[in-house]
Amino acid sequence: MRRFLLAVFLLVFGAAVAVGAWGWWWVNEPLRLPAPTVDLSIDAGTLPRGVAQAVADTGIDVQPDVLYWWFRLSGQGRLIKAGSYELDKGITPMRLLSKLARGEESLRAITFVEGWNIRQVRAALAREEVLKPDTKNLSDEALMSLLGRAGQHPEGRFFPDTYTYAKGSSDVAVLKRAMRAMDKRLEAAWANRSSEVVVKTPDEALILASIVEKETGRPADRPMIAGVFTNRMRVGMPLQTDPTVIYGMGASFNGNLRKKDLQTDTPWNTYTRAGLPPTPIAMPGKASLNAALHPAATKALYFVARGDGTSQFSASLDEHNRAVNKYQRGQNTQ
Repeated sequence: MRRFLLAVFLLVFGAAVAVGAWGWWWVNEPLRLPAPTVDLSIDAGTLPRGVAQAVADTGIDVQPDVLYWWFRLSGQGRLIKAGSYELDKGITPMRLLSKLARGEESLRAITFVEGWNIRQVRAALAREEVLKPDTKNLSDEALMSLLGRAGQHPEGRFFPDTYTYAKGSSDVAVLKRAMRAMDKRLEAAWANRSSEVVVKTPDEALILASIVEKETGRPADRPMIAGVFTNRMRVGMPLQTDPTVIYGMGASFNGNLRKKDLQTDTPWNTYTRAGLPPTPIAMPGKASLNAALHPAATKALYFVARGDGTSQFSASLDEHNRAVNKYQRGQNTQ
């Protein structure tokens, strides 16, 4: 009897060791993928058994029941997070579970560039193939309503930066993050504004910052350019800035700004209308926001591009005209 029991014990023990060895081998053996990279999407609320089936449904050569028991016996099955994942060749069941439990989603990035307008922002979103185009067919008005800003113009309301997102995310989520980022940047800049500013509200500061963004060739010139426009507003002088005219022309601008364009009235034409335009004309970055709210202490009322990215600033019209003759005779100037 003792020999029989010992034999049974050894048999069971050997089987357990074999199963354990096989299990250890299996969880560390690379899964066979149908392609070098496989996309896996897990919806919120999916249970471990459903996750295992979703993995098999991608074409990965794995028994979903075996994968499910691995999830369950590991004790980490309940930690699996919803999201979009990218599974690469060589991934093992152990690494797969770790990836899902940690929520290591496949991320992409989109960059909104300083000085872009809303048309460029929306075009960039449309080019992102793995971003859900939920705003694609919306008007600007409908877009802002969706973002909770009904009645607000979208121009300049999104902060230029690089934003990461998971594959399959909605473009609405990206825009909401960019909008909140601009809100925070503008709020912080306004709270620390100089006593010399003439703009009366954060919205006016945003508009001025967008003009500074579009007018600046060399970053170091931003405070001086902001100082020129601040001086003009202080004395009631028209801003007369070309980028606002170009913005008002919209898609009709062909790259050549003519005299008659400066004389054609639009709400954004700062040659024909006094004060700031009704909306920003682009997305200003942090430096332009700070410059608009910390303008340089200067007597300059004019500036002209030197042709090398820098600007020549002048306090009088005669001085400005001399600078025009020297640097940009025959070109539009400020």
